[in-house]
Formats: sequence, C-alpha cells, structure tokens
Amino acid sequence: MISPNASSQHNPATNDRALPEVAVVILNWNGKPFLEKFLPSVMASTYANMRLIVADNASTDDSVAFLAQYFPSVECIINASNQGFAKGYNSALKKVHSDYYVLLNSDVEVTPGWLEPMVALLENDHSIAACQPKLLSYHDRNLFEYAGASGGWIDIFGYPFTRGRVFDHCETDHQQYDAPEACFWASGAALFVRAQLYHQLGGLDEYFFAHQEEIDFCWRLQLSGFKIFVQPASVVYHVGGGTLAKGSPRKTYLNYRNNMIMLYKNLRWYNKLWQLPVRMLLNGVDAVKNLIGGDTQYFAAVVKAHLHFAGWMFFKKKASLFVKRKTGTLYGHYHGSIVWAYFIRGKKTFLEIVRHK
Repeated sequence: MISPNASSQHNPATNDRALPEVAVVILNWNGKPFLEKFLPSVMASTYANMRLIVADNASTDDSVAFLAQYFPSVECIINASNQGFAKGYNSALKKVHSDYYVLLNSDVEVTPGWLEPMVALLENDHSIAACQPKLLSYHDRNLFEYAGASGGWIDIFGYPFTRGRVFDHCETDHQQYDAPEACFWASGAALFVRAQLYHQLGGLDEYFFAHQEEIDFCWRLQLSGFKIFVQPASVVYHVGGGTLAKGSPRKTYLNYRNNMIMLYKNLRWYNKLWQLPVRMLLNGVDAVKNLIGGDTQYFAAVVKAHLHFAGWMFFKKKASLFVKRKTGTLYGHYHGSIVWAYFIRGKKTFLEIVRHK
C-alpha cells in the first residue's frame, strides 16, 4: 500500500533546501516541426531547477540530428523502437532521476512562468500526486483545448470530459474555471507528477499504447489515496492531434478499447457487472449510428475494440496493474451520464451538467 507521506516532497517554506528538480520530458516521434517551433518556449521557462529532455521514439525523420545541431543543451534519450506514448515514457523515465516529471507533448507552447505554480501546489500539499496547467487552444487562444482544458472529469460510464470541454464542444475561456481544484484526471499533454509515485505505481499501462493511459494512471493514483489537481494559474497552449488525427480509425479503436480496459481495472466488482455492459451497449449504438451514416471504418474500429477488449480480459490482464482501494472519495467523478445530459437534455457546458460549487 502506498502512503501519501511516503512521497512527500520538501516544503520550501520550512527549509532552505534548493528548489526541487523538475524534469520536463517531451516524447517525440517524427515531430521535428513541433520541436523546432515549441522547444524555444520550453527553454525560456523561468523555473531555476529544470531539466529539458527529449525522449525519441525511434523517429525516422531527422529529429535527433536536428536536436544535436540546433539544441545541443537539450538532453536526448533514444528508445529502440516506436513504443507508443505509454511504454515510450516508461522506458525513458527509468533513465531520469528527478523530484518531479512533466510529461509534455511536443505540440505544446508554454508560458515563461508555467512551472512555478505547479511546483508550489505540490510542495504545499503532499496529498496531491499529479496536476496539470490550464490548456488553451494554440489556434484560438480564448478557447479551451480538447485534451485537458481546466481539469479532467469522468462520468458513471467512463466517458471523459473536462472543465471547459464536453464531447466536441469546447468553451470560450472567461476565467470561469480559474480556481485550482481537485479533478479526476490530468491531461497527458502536460502531466506534472511526483517521480517517486510514477515508478511506485508502475507508470503508464503499456498495453494502452496511446490514449486514455493518463486517465487510468490518475484513477490508480486516486485509488491509492492521492489527489489529482488542476492549477489554472499555469497556462499552456496545445495544438492537438499531432500524432493520430481526429477521426482516425486507429484512434477510435484505441479510445474504445482502452476505455473498457480502464473500467474493468478500476471499478469495484459490483459496478463492473452493470456499468461495463451499459458502456458497451452505448458503444454499439454509436457504432451503428456511424455505420448508417456511411462511416464503415468507425464501425469496424469499434467492433475490433470490443473483440480485443475481450481478448485482453481473458488472456492478457495482469494483476499487478490493479491497486487496492484506499480512498472512498474519487474527485471529479460525475455520478450521472453525460451522454444523457448532452444529447438528450441539451446541456453543452461543464457547469450546466455538473453544477457544483
């Protein structure tokens, strides 16, 4: 059992120890244009004890040579193959010793003081295991970004949504979600996490390859007694869709398969008995709707996801990836259906659906 005290970081208010080290690790695969465009913003960060590392997932472009020539001060870790988001990070982070990790997408532009508020948040509350900044759209800076907005939530059937984005509806930022707050999951586009806890929990589930692995990881952190937070005082701008474009059959397949695996892993056994079948039924309705609309690839991707979920459940699952439930409270868990709220009741924004204080 993991104790929040076991990972407690130093509080600078009570000691003169140097600032904790933050390792910003960018996983790259054929992303030279993003590195060229966004690395300078990360290098301009004002936090005094930051390491900047690019973990290259066996790129076939000239990313590594480009880094060596134009950004020689950036550390580089080269993975032997394209291991996906989950295993790519796990492999790289085994080689990085630091107090905190920031898993940062290559298509993110950061602001100079983005690290300081997140460090302060975790240094002052040892029960917080991970956090994220506010994510705004790179292309429309007044709009919340799909992948994280201002903190991730989840509904009773495992549908992820955020403070600022429900399904495809992204809200305009009017500072309505500017309060730091506990949430269910922190976005993998800019995930700030205690390094010790990352390894104690086994990191990201490598079977996921990509998509929703950060939600699964944050769920396991909560089950271990920790909290996940969003700190909107830190702001970054995310392009999004840099690896798998929206609408890609591969992306559809991974999202559906991984979501069902995540539910199976983390739900109580008696919740599995009814929440998983309902979720699978909703998946089927969505697949048939797209088939009627002429999208046969979407339909095939959902069917494939269900078949592979069944294969994982009977042949692949590992007990080591399950954690014993230590907390009775899951922050950011909406005990209703956002499918019902959004499509039937016409509620399009986070506050219309959740209406929490």
